Amino acid sequence: MNTQHQEDKSVPISEKLKALYELQTVVSDIDKIKTLRGELPLEVQDLEDDIAGLTTRVGNYSDDIKTLETSIANRKAAIKESEALIAKYTEQQNNVRNNREYDSLSKEIEFQKLEIELSDKRIKEFTADLATKKEAVDSSKTQLTERQEDLERKKRELEEITAETKIEEEKLKNKAEKIEGIIEPRLLTAFKRIRKNARNGLSVVTVQRDACGGCFAKIPPQRQMDIANRKKIIVCEYCGRILVDKDILEPEQLSEESK
Repeated sequence: MNTQHQEDKSVPISEKLKALYELQTVVSDIDKIKTLRGELPLEVQDLEDDIAGLTTRVGNYSDDIKTLETSIANRKAAIKESEALIAKYTEQQNNVRNNREYDSLSKEIEFQKLEIELSDKRIKEFTADLATKKEAVDSSKTQLTERQEDLERKKRELEEITAETKIEEEKLKNKAEKIEGIIEPRLLTAFKRIRKNARNGLSVVTVQRDACGGCFAKIPPQRQMDIANRKKIIVCEYCGRILVDKDILEPEQLSEESK
């Protein structure tokens, strides 16, 4: 579908098309630089997320360990208290005046023995849980060390690649900003929208072998003539990319067009 925008009449369409294509060329070069970095930025982010998760896990396990150790200490203290009460009640049984007092003390002694059994059971449970938590902490710390070493290595790799391309990328970004400054907002918005939706990041493509340089759909001869004339902005009716002729950046072509 042909699209003819109501453009700013003070700037020739040919100049707008040239600016759009120049911008596409520059941002494509920036894309190539980012491709050189490959998946490293994502790998660095994933490792940082893993490290944050492992650090939180170690912290939670450490808190659990402190709680379990406190619980074990409390149960041991409770056992000592029960043993002391048993000794006290046993001694009191030697001085009772009747069977009722003796039976009452026997019940207290039995109760404290049950308390000791319960505390022993809880101590065993807490000790087993404690061993599991400590093992989990050791495992998590090992993983944390490995992830931190991986992160440092990946960061060095990324820094090396970034350092090699930083100056070139900055120049390209500055160039892209200058070109964006001379493109009217509505066209620039359309350019960015198309680029975002395009798998290869191409918003503006040339006609190659009678076909769209983006989706390779055939373009009729009359449409190709319209594109070469640069009198209106034409988009591919199949993929929506802006179409320009392959000589769009040739100075002599532009000088002839402006006559």
